[in-house]
Amino acid sequence: MNFRFILLRWIITTLAVLATAWIIPGITIEGNGFVVALAAALILGLVNAIIRPILIILSCGCIALTLGLFMLVVNAATLWLASWFSQLFGIGFYVDGFFPALYGSIVISLISWLLSTFLIGEDERG
Repeated sequence: MNFRFILLRWIITTLAVLATAWIIPGITIEGNGFVVALAAALILGLVNAIIRPILIILSCGCIALTLGLFMLVVNAATLWLASWFSQLFGIGFYVDGFFPALYGSIVISLISWLLSTFLIGEDERG
């Protein structure tokens, strides 16, 4: 992976977080919206890289039992954890409960997928 790919993924996630905060009630961004969304996207990326694999391993039985639908709960948990870490560091990104986290994780995933499809070339995706 090169630096351009990582930077583009960060911008895509930032735009997805901004759009999600605008669409989903219960997810808010305070202060300078784009800067807060940049920080929230960075924290979300770190949570997805470090904590999400642990959650997947711990819940693999539930994931198999529900034929993968439990991954929605894992994704909601990672978004909520990113919100919690953001509040811990004084960043104005808030998720007000499980259902906003669930809906927000779905919207972030869809927007990120859509933007990645159009902005990242096939050769860069690997």
